[in-house]
Amino acid sequence: MQRTARRVRLIASIVLLAAPLLCAAQDQTSAKSPVGNAEHFTLQQVLDYPFPQGLAAAEKGDRIAWVINLRGVRNVWIASAPDFRPKQLTHFTEDDGQELTNLTFSPSGDALAFVRGGDHDENWPAEGNLAPDPAANPKQPKVTIWAARFPGGEAHEVTEGDTPAISAKGQLAYIKDDQVWTTSLDYRGGQNDENSKEHGGKDSKKRAADKHASGEPKRLFFDRGKDSELQWSPDGGRLAFVSDRDDHSFIGVYTDEHTPVEYLAPSTHRDDMPRWSPDGTRVAFTRVPGDGGPPEPMLKLVPHPWSIWVADAATGNGQRVWQSPDTLLGSYPETAGGANLDWAAGDRLIFLADLDNWPHLYSIPASGGEPLLLTPGQFMVEDVVMSRDKHSLIYSANTGSDKDDHDRRHLFSVPVDAAQPRALTRGKGLDWTPVIASTDRIAFIDATALRPPMIAMMDNDGSDPGLLQSNLLLNHFLLDGQLIEPKSVTFTAADGVLVHGQLFRSEHASGKQPAVIFVHGGPPRQMLLGWHYMDYYSNGYAVNQYLANHGFTVLSVNYRLGIGYGHAFHHPEHWGPTGASEYQDVQAGAKFLQHLPGVDAQRIGIWGGSYGGYLTALALARNSDMFKAGVDLHGVHDWTRFNEGWIGQPPQRYEQGDREEAIKVAWQSSPDADVAKWTSPVLLIQGDDDRNVRFFQTVDLARRLDERHVPYEEMVLPDEIHGFLRHASWLKADQATVDFLAAKLGR
Repeated sequence: MQRTARRVRLIASIVLLAAPLLCAAQDQTSAKSPVGNAEHFTLQQVLDYPFPQGLAAAEKGDRIAWVINLRGVRNVWIASAPDFRPKQLTHFTEDDGQELTNLTFSPSGDALAFVRGGDHDENWPAEGNLAPDPAANPKQPKVTIWAARFPGGEAHEVTEGDTPAISAKGQLAYIKDDQVWTTSLDYRGGQNDENSKEHGGKDSKKRAADKHASGEPKRLFFDRGKDSELQWSPDGGRLAFVSDRDDHSFIGVYTDEHTPVEYLAPSTHRDDMPRWSPDGTRVAFTRVPGDGGPPEPMLKLVPHPWSIWVADAATGNGQRVWQSPDTLLGSYPETAGGANLDWAAGDRLIFLADLDNWPHLYSIPASGGEPLLLTPGQFMVEDVVMSRDKHSLIYSANTGSDKDDHDRRHLFSVPVDAAQPRALTRGKGLDWTPVIASTDRIAFIDATALRPPMIAMMDNDGSDPGLLQSNLLLNHFLLDGQLIEPKSVTFTAADGVLVHGQLFRSEHASGKQPAVIFVHGGPPRQMLLGWHYMDYYSNGYAVNQYLANHGFTVLSVNYRLGIGYGHAFHHPEHWGPTGASEYQDVQAGAKFLQHLPGVDAQRIGIWGGSYGGYLTALALARNSDMFKAGVDLHGVHDWTRFNEGWIGQPPQRYEQGDREEAIKVAWQSSPDADVAKWTSPVLLIQGDDDRNVRFFQTVDLARRLDERHVPYEEMVLPDEIHGFLRHASWLKADQATVDFLAAKLGR
C-alpha cells in the first residue's frame, strides 16, 4: 500500500507540469485522411514530443535533475526525495538552439551546475572556438555555466566556461580555453539583464553586489597541456585532471597554489579517465600508447591494446594492474562510456572490455590479478552506474527474455564480485540512463514503440515502477493507435553477414507501396524497436513512423559498423574508406524489400544522415537502378578530403606506410567516385556550421551533380550544426524529406 501510494503521488503531482503542454495541444490539428481504417497524422504532430536527456543524480543527496526539450525549448527539471515531485528549475522560452548539458550535482546534492550553449558532439571546434548560433542571434552566444542551490534556489548564469565539477567543499572548477578555472557557485556573471529578467534572476543592482561579493573567476593553476576530465577527490581537497600534450597525455593532481602539480607515473602513453579510490589515496586510470612508431596499416584492422594503472596520489608512483591482450578483441572499447573505469567495494576496480567479442563488465582487485567477467552472454552493456555502497552495478543492455530484445534496452543489476546479473526491467519497453536517486530508488528513462521517452523510477530490486511525469504530459502527442510497432527482421548480405533491421508497415496497407530504407549515422549506433535514447535518432524514428502512416513501407537497416551485435560486427574488415563493405548490407536491405509482398520493387528510395548520408549517396551513385530517390543529410562524399581532418596530413618523414594505397581505396569508396553512374534525384540537406562533416562535402557533391546534370534539390541551414540544434530546423528538414520522397516515389 505504501509503494502504491507513493507512485500515485508521483503521477498526480505532475498535473502542473502538463498544464501548459495541454494548452498547446488544443492548437494541434490532425489530418484525418483515411488510409484503410487508419488516419493520417501530421509531421508536426509526430515530432511534437518532449524529449528528456542528461539525467543526473547527486552522489549522496536524494535529488535528480534532467533536461526536457519540447519543440526546441530546453529546460532543466529537478526532483527530490521523499516524493520526487518534478519541479521546473529554468524557464527558457525560445527555440534558440542553445544546448543544456553537463548537469553536475555537488556530492551532497545541495547545488547543481550545468552548461548552456555549445556543440558537445563535435568532431572538431569551429574556427575561433565560436559557439553555435543557429538562431542567427545578433548577439554572439557564449558557452556558459549556470548554477542553483537547493532547496529553493533559482538558476543563474555563473560565468563563461564548460564541463563543471563541484567538490565536497562546494568549490566549482571548470574548463575555459583548455585550462582549469574556478569561481564561486554564487558568482553572477550573466551577460545581460534580459537573461536575468527572463529566467527569474535578481535586479541589476543586486546582481552587481553579488558579483563583487563572490569574487571574480580565476585560473586555478597553470598547466602546459590542454586540460579535461576534472575529478575532485572524495574530501574535496585535490583535483585530478587529464593534461593532453598532443602525442601523449598525463594524469595530474592539483592540491593548492603552494604545492606543485603531481603527475602520476608519466610516460610516452596517453593516460585518461582518472578515478579516485574511496579513501582518496590513489587514482586509477586507463593507458593507451601515445602517437608514434612506424605508420600503422590503414587498410587492415590492427589491435589497439590498453591497460589499467593505479598510482599513489601523493608520490605519483604507479603500477600497472591489468594489461589487455594484444588482439583485436583486446582493443580499447568504443561503446558508451569507453572503459567505464570505476572503484568498487572490496578494493576492486570495474571496467568494460570486448574480450569475448561483446562489450562486458569485468572486476579485478586494485592490486592486480585476473579479471572476473560479471556479465556473460551475447549482448552489449551500456550506461553503467555504481550503487551508493559500491557493492553492485546498474547497467543497460540489449538482452532479455524476449527473442527481439537485441534491439531493445533493459536494466540489470550485478554484484561487483560475482557473475550474478539480475533483470530489473523487462518486456517490450526500452529503458536506459539509470541513476541512483536515493538509497532505495533508481531513476531512469523509459520508452516504448508507441510512447516517447519519459523519466521513471523504481525500487532497487526493480519493483514499484512508475513514471515521474504522468501521461498527461503526452496527451497532445499520443496518436491514439496511429503509431505502429516496428517488426524485427533479418536478411543476409552478399558476403554472408547476417543483418538486422526494423520494418515499419501499417497493418492497413494495401496494394503495392513505395518503400524507403533508413540508414542511421554514427556509425557506432543501433536503431531500436522503439523510441531512441538519442534525440537525433528519436527524430529519425518519428519520421519513419510518419512515412509508414502515409503509405510507405520503411526498413531501418542496422548495417555492420553498428553496435549491439558484437565486436566483430562493430569492427568489420574493409569498412568505410577502406572498402565500404557495409554497403552490402544496404543492398541486401533493398533486395529484401524488393521481394516483400506489398512493396513496389520499382519504387524504393533511401534516406539518412551523417554516415547514413554517406550510405545514401553511395547507394544513389552505385545503384540508381535500385534506389530511385534519396535524401542525404550532411553525408561524407569524398573520403580523401574527410581523412585530412580525421588522420591528419602526411607526416614529414620517409616512412609513409600504405598511405598512397589507402587514399586510392578511400576515393574508390566515396560516392564522388561513382557520380558518373548517378541518375536518381536527391535532396541534399546540411547546416553550414557543421563541426562533424565539413560543409564542403555537400558543396563539392552539388558541383559534381551539376556537371552530370543529375537532378537534385538542396536545403542549406545557415549557422546550423551537424545535429540540428533548433526544432524549427528539424521540422523544416524533415518536412522537406517526406515531401521529396513522396514526390519522387509517389504514393
